[in-house]
Amino acid sequence: MRLSKGTSPDSGLDFGIPARHFGLRWHSAVATALSGALSTRKLKTPHWASESGVALRLPPQSKFVSSSPDIISVVPATLSRRTTLLDEAMCYHESMARSNSAAAHVVNVVSPQTVSKAKSLVSQMTTEEKATLLSGNGWWGTHPVDRLKVPSISMTDGPHGIRKSQSGTISSGVDATCFPTASALASSWNENLVGRVGEALGKEARAYDVHILLGPGINMKRSPLGGRNFEYFSEDPVLAGKLAAAYIRGVQSQGVGTSLKHFAVNNQEFERMLNSSNLDERTLHEIYLRAFEIAVGEAKPWCVMCAYNKINGIHAAENEELLKNILREKWGFSGFVMSDWGAVNNRVSGVKAGLNLEMPGSGRFNRDKIIEAVNKGELAEEILDRVAQELLTIVLHSATQFKPAPGFDIEKHHELARVAAGESIVLLKNERNILPIQLKKTKKIALIGRFAKEPRYQGAGSSQVKPTKVSAAYDELVKLAGDESRFSYAPGYDDEGNTTKALLNEARAVAKSAEVAIVFAGLPDSYESEGFDRQSLEMPAGHNDLIAAVAKVQPNVVVVLMNGAAVTMPWLDRVQGVLEAWLGGQANGGAIADVLVGKINPSGKLSETFPQRVEDTPTGTDFPGLDGNAYYGERLFIGYRHYDTRKIEPLFPFGFGLSYTRFAYEEIKLSAATMDAKESLTVEVKVRNIGRVAGKEVVQLYVHEVQPRVMRPEKELKAFAKVELKPGEQAKVKFVLNARDFAHYDVACHDWIVNPGQFEIRVGGSSRDLPLKKVVGVKSALPPRRLTRESMLKEFRDHPRGKAYYGELLAATGMDVREPDPAELSRLTPGERSERKKVHAMTMSFLNDFPVGKLPAWSEGRFSEAQLEKLLKKVG
Repeated sequence: MRLSKGTSPDSGLDFGIPARHFGLRWHSAVATALSGALSTRKLKTPHWASESGVALRLPPQSKFVSSSPDIISVVPATLSRRTTLLDEAMCYHESMARSNSAAAHVVNVVSPQTVSKAKSLVSQMTTEEKATLLSGNGWWGTHPVDRLKVPSISMTDGPHGIRKSQSGTISSGVDATCFPTASALASSWNENLVGRVGEALGKEARAYDVHILLGPGINMKRSPLGGRNFEYFSEDPVLAGKLAAAYIRGVQSQGVGTSLKHFAVNNQEFERMLNSSNLDERTLHEIYLRAFEIAVGEAKPWCVMCAYNKINGIHAAENEELLKNILREKWGFSGFVMSDWGAVNNRVSGVKAGLNLEMPGSGRFNRDKIIEAVNKGELAEEILDRVAQELLTIVLHSATQFKPAPGFDIEKHHELARVAAGESIVLLKNERNILPIQLKKTKKIALIGRFAKEPRYQGAGSSQVKPTKVSAAYDELVKLAGDESRFSYAPGYDDEGNTTKALLNEARAVAKSAEVAIVFAGLPDSYESEGFDRQSLEMPAGHNDLIAAVAKVQPNVVVVLMNGAAVTMPWLDRVQGVLEAWLGGQANGGAIADVLVGKINPSGKLSETFPQRVEDTPTGTDFPGLDGNAYYGERLFIGYRHYDTRKIEPLFPFGFGLSYTRFAYEEIKLSAATMDAKESLTVEVKVRNIGRVAGKEVVQLYVHEVQPRVMRPEKELKAFAKVELKPGEQAKVKFVLNARDFAHYDVACHDWIVNPGQFEIRVGGSSRDLPLKKVVGVKSALPPRRLTRESMLKEFRDHPRGKAYYGELLAATGMDVREPDPAELSRLTPGERSERKKVHAMTMSFLNDFPVGKLPAWSEGRFSEAQLEKLLKKVG
């Protein structure tokens, strides 16, 4: 199904959805839902035509300068609950670009016919067939139901490449393109690029007959020591959610499903199958669920994979609050939920909570438990039917969408991997403009460190890919220079990062004889992997010793880092250049060479903070959680939220990255000085390339509440856009913010609310460099809290209905609550006046915090229980 679009700034943006993709009833339902959405959004009335389909007309928009793909995915069951299509179209920030990739034009729709067919087939199944369907068929597939011609679907590990196992072992995968890991891709801040990578992954999945790719992973980087951080995008939920949505849309544009993981609060590897992530409701929603919410809402993954861990003592695989109440009811998810491999604890409890598929299969073991529970009346048949239908709907949808492919273009995908790696590289330091290296002028270049010839380009564990080819920086630099004689090499350390006196002496000699030394360092496989957490932020001692040794004999040193997460740099002030190249995939060697010689201008920005020491991190003394429990005492304050609010200077801040050119932030305009929370706010900024070469800049928008009524971070990322500018060229970047961009999650009403007040919009090139600032006043009517026996007197004072009874409640205390009389005060000495005021202030402070449920006892029954109950009924 195609999404036709017209992007004239004058005519606005048109979405055309052909009617043939909808039944008549479905078409009518869409029309009704969208009409309501249009009225709430105050948009132009759409035009409906039974032959041509649904036409949506969005308001005129300015030049799109970001690189975000623009796809909408709709599932009929979702639209029955909310106006998903238009809501999701409008929730994108206006800076989204029109991508040229196929993924940007595809709408992936589960048809009502498929939903109906799934329901019909389930009604014909025996209990055993339903139970069998809910259990994996071995390690990588679902069970078919031959009697009803229900097919099976296959899945395989990702997320950065196809790891289809041929013999059950991790190392026996098929040849596939190894793209940059998530920590690298996230540093591109480029949604279009991530979408293109997803599209390529979808094509390779088709070539290997894979129906669902297990990824992306979007858990937050609570600690930089998380062993699996290389598989996750960011410490920020907005950045992670937007990039995950782009990835999902790219993969699913090819008729291949994705499995968004690991749901939820999966932030450590140590004892991950037993550990409980213990945190408060607000932190859960604002930090650890937000990225999932964005990805589910904007991209509609076919599947969500639940995590190994418990959340507040309840296994993720049987957590009804997560799997049913939040994922399906609040967010409108209409795919199926599968377990991580071995994550099932109690299979029947999982079915009741909404876990559809157990992976891998357990033979008859858990299947028989489901059947037994149904036969005993412990599991209602309608619950089993619903869970089976949700899974079967996607199985049938896959059968209609999946198109096998004879193969894929290996060279084209390798080149895309090189582009992705190049745009993910972050230039952290460039003293005296040591980079880019001028090959015409520089005749002797020392390449030091084993990673120069034997690169580390991916993480270890279930995501490990068997690459189609691997490029090394040494070979690629020789190709670009056209002359190997100008390069010298020294390995510097062994496979585990250990060095010796002989290796150091060799490295010194090679460095001393060159004009510039490039040292390749980072983290070996044994330092970070799925299955265990890192022991420290430091690189191997051999790597640090090598860099220090080279810097002593060579004034021109550039360090290239290959690692999946933040590291410390004790040698930073002794080198002139630093490139963070991450685990950049099979083409990372070529990408590094491109950046080193200036073939491409680095444009990556850190998607995670690099701390100076582990003690500075949010969980410095409490990671990983031990004895089966991880207590999230830092609450909202992870990543830059922690460093900025507590004014801790990081080694490199979130969003930081240099370029071979310079950008100036020149102007910021808001569409209004004040706004209602129900309205949107347009933010327009001007950015200019004031350097000598073309380059790309990531424009980052943060929101700061000037006088917060509740605890909030200093600022939070709400939007970003990547722009490409020639020397002297200026771009106008527009963002559209809505209520959620100013809101916090309120635990009393279990929803998002906006406090009325002043909010400062801050825009710039990193979380610590935000030169453009503008304040907007936001008007909002706070929802009244329900008053109960546990409500304090001050809550009655501030409540629209309760304030009428505030005086009565104060009087019931029997205490003197009179304001000090000025005439009386005038007769007192200064000391007595001060004492009188102090006593009154203390009394009111005590009473305002007094729960009304204690008033009958406090008043010795003068204010009775009956009076209290009557009052509570009056205030609702």
